[in-house]
Amino acid sequence: MTPNGGASDDGARGQLTRTEDVSAHRLTEQVLVRRFQLQIVGGPDAGQVFSSQGERALIGTHDSADLLLHDRTVSRFHCELRLAGPRVLLRDTGSRNGTLIDGVSVLTAPVHDGATITVGRTSLTLRLGAEDLPIPLATGDRFGSLVGRSESMRSVFHVLERAAATDVTVLVEGETGTGKELVAESLHRASTRRDRPFVVVDCGALTPELLKSELFGHERGAFTGADVAREGAFEAANGGTVFLDEIGELGEELQPMLLRAVESRTVKRIGANQYKKVDVRLIAATNRDLYAEVNEHRFRSDLFYRLAVLRVRMPPLRQRAEDLSLLVPELLTNLGLLAHPRAAALQTAAAYAELARHGWPGNIRELRNYLEAAVLFPHGVPDAALQAPPASTDAPPAFDLPYRAARTYWTHEFEQRYLVEALRRHGNEVTAAARAVGLDRVYFHRLLRKHHLR
Repeated sequence: MTPNGGASDDGARGQLTRTEDVSAHRLTEQVLVRRFQLQIVGGPDAGQVFSSQGERALIGTHDSADLLLHDRTVSRFHCELRLAGPRVLLRDTGSRNGTLIDGVSVLTAPVHDGATITVGRTSLTLRLGAEDLPIPLATGDRFGSLVGRSESMRSVFHVLERAAATDVTVLVEGETGTGKELVAESLHRASTRRDRPFVVVDCGALTPELLKSELFGHERGAFTGADVAREGAFEAANGGTVFLDEIGELGEELQPMLLRAVESRTVKRIGANQYKKVDVRLIAATNRDLYAEVNEHRFRSDLFYRLAVLRVRMPPLRQRAEDLSLLVPELLTNLGLLAHPRAAALQTAAAYAELARHGWPGNIRELRNYLEAAVLFPHGVPDAALQAPPASTDAPPAFDLPYRAARTYWTHEFEQRYLVEALRRHGNEVTAAARAVGLDRVYFHRLLRKHHLR
């Protein structure tokens, strides 16, 4: 695993090898994907050949890029290639001047063998190799609170199992609702720090002033209202783990302070004169494309490099439909509804097939909300339980309920669907969605938490 490597977010990827009976399921220990080469045929680095060493390869001018180019017209993080079974997928990571495949500008697209990729003044030819690259998978279908038997999830589990034995800093990436906080919690519980504090800081839900105090603490009298001294997250988590959720929302003014804390493991309270040494493991999470944020100078590249020592990408629910038969009972159990008479209708092959046809833009959180509503609201169940929540705004009738219950139902339905649609329109960017719908970001975050969309 390279510093820029990470667990894959793709589904079935290639030939399966070495099977083992685990939890009554035939789970594989590894999957084989084809290696690829990039031959640089034009530009300052012409003549070089790059061979893939993992599932992903980042191209750019930043020192941490897998393929480091010396072309000034190439962005620091220009584009990323990802193995997906027999294919290689390319994603432009917010470059300044775009990425071309055979002369056509693309954002995300498959790359065929022999295709020419153009970034800045550099041209590269992709060659698919005959040699297979083994990608290890966990043999179990659970890691802490996370469940899944899909290849994408067991690739994540394999990485987490090994990360748990270390203090390596981890960056968890993925769409809203994919379970990034569960990754952090499960990683902490599996580590040697499990008996020490696990402290969560939501970087997107607080003003810069409050977030600074939340992270680093303050002394009495440091500012108006600071009547007592308060330790920050780093001090509170001493010996344990600090989880920085929504790190992509961190303002530029706080990034240098966080960088110092990450590099030196020392913090200084607001109003204090001395730094304090802390012993913490750091895990961060984001639904933003931090490559693009770095390219746009909204996120410091040195801070990104310090946080992304190990990257774990959580796959969206739409890419792991085979996990529904594990997820549905797990979520119903967590809700305390597994034994409910209406829950059985949600756990049939027909129900799973219907659920798999839905896009789930809110991912696991949206599925959890749907299951809870399907069980607790009797109208339309069990028949409606076999239908995944529709993409339209038509909702099941609630007019047979008492007035207060019906009003609560429709308010809940409106808020949840409105929030999901706002996030979908703005690429799951919370700040952009809140601004577009005219809501304060903090209040928008509060609504997301209310509906378990965060």
